[in-house]
Amino acid sequence: MKVGVVLNPIAGGGKLKRHWPEVAASLKKHFGEFDLRETQTSGDAERLAIDLAVDGCNLVIAAGGDGTASEVADGLLQAEFETGRTSELGLLPCGTGIDFARGLGLPDDIEEALARIAGASARKIDAGRISYIDDHGALASRHFINIASLGLSGATDRAVNADKRKGQVSVKALFFWRTVLEFLRYRFQEVRITIDDGEPIEARMALVAVANGKFFGGGMMIAPDADLSDGQFDIVIVRAQNKLGLIRDIRLLYGGRHRNHPAITILRGCKVLVEPVGDVEKNGALVDIDGESPGRIPATFEILPGALTLRC
Repeated sequence: MKVGVVLNPIAGGGKLKRHWPEVAASLKKHFGEFDLRETQTSGDAERLAIDLAVDGCNLVIAAGGDGTASEVADGLLQAEFETGRTSELGLLPCGTGIDFARGLGLPDDIEEALARIAGASARKIDAGRISYIDDHGALASRHFINIASLGLSGATDRAVNADKRKGQVSVKALFFWRTVLEFLRYRFQEVRITIDDGEPIEARMALVAVANGKFFGGGMMIAPDADLSDGQFDIVIVRAQNKLGLIRDIRLLYGGRHRNHPAITILRGCKVLVEPVGDVEKNGALVDIDGESPGRIPATFEILPGALTLRC
């Protein structure tokens, strides 16, 4: 098996980079020689994954957080579409957000994680594709593997990624406090949500999550019943209500205990269109794509059943 590794050297405050001799030794133990590529800026992991897939790597390991894993998956899906060649995705989780790995039950220990990849069988899981408006006003699209959302989550992503304490304090604490702070200044937005061919739903919302996986936001179980291989999204709509009450109820999300909350609706579907109602500038909510916020709505989310080959 030809193995490639895409390493984000600043993930987890540079943890993997600092311990690279031990990580490399473990990689060689389980896989033999491997092709290492390091990212330098956002978007690099996608390009590097494409290069590794085209170069014939059967397995590409994303070493970093959710953003790195998502970009690598996006690159592998693009490479498969362009060349017909399938490369498996492995995960060595380390970063500010490791919610996708959390949903898979992956171990934190590097040796254990690599041993699990080496001993696992490949399996097909769903992926998502989102089309949205980027920060330059252009139409953009990309794949995602865990959760894409809009509203409070997009604002929180930008705040977390800009926080100088990232990598120095616990992920859960950082996301929780940034969520609370952003929520206090957040202005609820009016959106129209159309799921498959159903009747449009208009909502004054705090958050809409289109979920393939269960967790996001540093450990919030936003979609407790989501399944990576059922061919559908779980769509979670958190409607506007009293801010102090909703902040109090954020704790319910960590345990997935919000199914019957009066302000929360959970639906299922294969295609989701979310549009601003009325003033586009006022209601053009920021999107979150696997922990990154590159733009805003209007946005279309589509499920791609069994599109990605995962090994972990």
